[in-house]
Amino acid sequence: MFTNKFATRLNSFKSNWELDTKPTIQDLIKRASQVKGLTHVDLNYPDHSQPSVKEISKYTNDCGLEINGLAMRYYTNPAFKLGAFTNPNKQVRQEAIDLTKKAIDALKEINSNLLTLWLGQDGFDYGFQVDYKKIWDDEINAIKEIAEHDKECLISIEYKPNEPRAYSLLSNLGTTLLAIKDINLNNIGVTIDFAHILYSNEQPALVAALIDKHSKILGLHLNDGYGKRDDGLMVGSVHQLATIELLYHITKVKYQGPIYFDTFPDTTNMDPIKECELNIDTVRKQLKLVDKLIQNNALTTAIENQDSITSHRIFNSILYS
Repeated sequence: MFTNKFATRLNSFKSNWELDTKPTIQDLIKRASQVKGLTHVDLNYPDHSQPSVKEISKYTNDCGLEINGLAMRYYTNPAFKLGAFTNPNKQVRQEAIDLTKKAIDALKEINSNLLTLWLGQDGFDYGFQVDYKKIWDDEINAIKEIAEHDKECLISIEYKPNEPRAYSLLSNLGTTLLAIKDINLNNIGVTIDFAHILYSNEQPALVAALIDKHSKILGLHLNDGYGKRDDGLMVGSVHQLATIELLYHITKVKYQGPIYFDTFPDTTNMDPIKECELNIDTVRKQLKLVDKLIQNNALTTAIENQDSITSHRIFNSILYS
């Protein structure tokens, strides 16, 4: 088993909230701390930064959890709807860059160094709306400026095909790796999000292999879905084999970070504590299976020979033993 570190989406703990008052960030952290086996949480920035990231981090530690990193959210200025780093207004672009630099500075204060960029606002909705080369250059230049702000901070790009824009600029693995190539800095990498990969019409294990070959895997978000949108379902609930194959490759490349559950129990008002505990239990069982698969020399040979009948016979014998 390559990790026993598990993180989750903090806002999921708004689900099944029974009090009349709106939950505070402290309420969400306290509730997350009740999950057996959970070790880390991520904070959205700037959403989860009041009164300060440093104070929130201390409270998180007092509750027995650690901060995995910060995830950027570009909602504070309505102008960001037309783009954060790709906005046609230079002042708005700089505002987004400066906001991101503040997040990096906040990470330094809490001795953390992972910043996740989900750039859902950077894209387009219509033909003849944007100059594609111009917004590409704006995106690259912004991420480069951010990454150079503190080269000890790891900047992880979490790509997604769309939402809220009809087309995201960094919509798939290809565009993401091209961006990383253009940025050409060592502190840039990729966050793998299982559901995003599915509805990018990509294969999760192949994505992991190519990121490891051409960049760095800096984050792993597990969930599931039907490949048409960002469903955020429980881990392994739809694509069990693909999840296990992803974990197989992640284990082989010795990924050391937490496994983060980017699931949406709040969509159907599930109990978020029980939902998160089930995700942890599922992945622990999957990782035990992965250990057996990695140690199976016959499976290695079958994969080398592209012998899918033998590989699936071995997989099934281990899975159903």
